[in-house]
Amino acid sequence: MPGDEPPLRVLLVDDGAHRVTLIRDELTRKGHLVVGVVDSALALHDCVTRLLPDVVIVDAESPSRDTLEHLALMSNTHPRPVVVFSEDGRTEPMRQALRAGVSAYVIAGLSPQRLEQVLQVAIARFEHESELRQQLGQAQSQLSDRKLIDRAKGILMDQIGLGEEQAFKHLQKMAMDRGQRLAEAAQRIVKSRQLLSPED
Repeated sequence: MPGDEPPLRVLLVDDGAHRVTLIRDELTRKGHLVVGVVDSALALHDCVTRLLPDVVIVDAESPSRDTLEHLALMSNTHPRPVVVFSEDGRTEPMRQALRAGVSAYVIAGLSPQRLEQVLQVAIARFEHESELRQQLGQAQSQLSDRKLIDRAKGILMDQIGLGEEQAFKHLQKMAMDRGQRLAEAAQRIVKSRQLLSPED
């Protein structure tokens, strides 16, 4: 491990392959910190919450349904890179694992020499996907704001008889006077209209 990179905090999950000792020894040799070893997916959420690992490694003959369900839950509540070492080369278990939020799925390839590379790939992929999710969330938020602003403009045009540009300027002034974002001012107008006309 390059000397300028901090050691990783790693949580190991023994999902039936019983090779975690080999993984733990190699991680320790590389200077990483194994914060815990669990032999049941039921403990995964609690351990991640309590131990705050940087990476989770699952060692499995084939990832069990319970393990995949708990990985999916973790991915929603405490997302972090997950590596699965599996002896199952079938396509479906791999797809299920990736859908559950697994960053790297390595088949029949538990080589201590490759462990560091696999971890770095998993972290890079996790960071890339997190960035994409953030960008998607921002785009969805902007679209939602635009719809709200258009709806508020429509209300001002109907209620006060303003033109579209005038309605937009009126909305801008409202937002500025209240120290609000444009979408927040738009929401006030929409809510006021809903209170006055609940059937809308």
